Amino acid sequence: MRAPSLYSYFSSKNAIYDAMYAQGAREFLQMQSTLALSGDPLVDVRLCLHLFARFCTQDPARYQLMFQRTIPGFEPSPESFALSVKGLEGVRQLLERSGITEPAAMDLLTAIGTGLIDQQLSNDPGGDRWLRLIDEAAEMFVTHQANHRGIETELRSANA
Repeated sequence: MRAPSLYSYFSSKNAIYDAMYAQGAREFLQMQSTLALSGDPLVDVRLCLHLFARFCTQDPARYQLMFQRTIPGFEPSPESFALSVKGLEGVRQLLERSGITEPAAMDLLTAIGTGLIDQQLSNDPGGDRWLRLIDEAAEMFVTHQANHRGIETELRSANA
């Protein structure tokens, strides 16, 4: 499609980016809705991180658009951003069901997830060097929360 034709559907480049952002957010919500949570904090955090990693590594350009703010001047519309917030709310609810309620815990988990993804996409695209660390990172996160936030949890072995 040529640019003049494209602009008959979108008012600007940012409108195109916004549509792509919204589409990505809807795709993540669809993937998130398929998670079969166990109720075990460690298992569920692992599942959540693996799902996020799969979503991000399937389309690195979409990951950059949605999570890295690589396009100068682009911010998603309130409607598109609300879709992302809904996905984040699903993660917050998962943590809350596990007894992890501190807002800082959510910040830590998202930093762990995006940190692993950033490393993977930047330093081993197509590989799994940092993806292999997801289970260990999930265990560290849940153990930290159990020790420092006072939640009750039983940690299963790393092979669970």
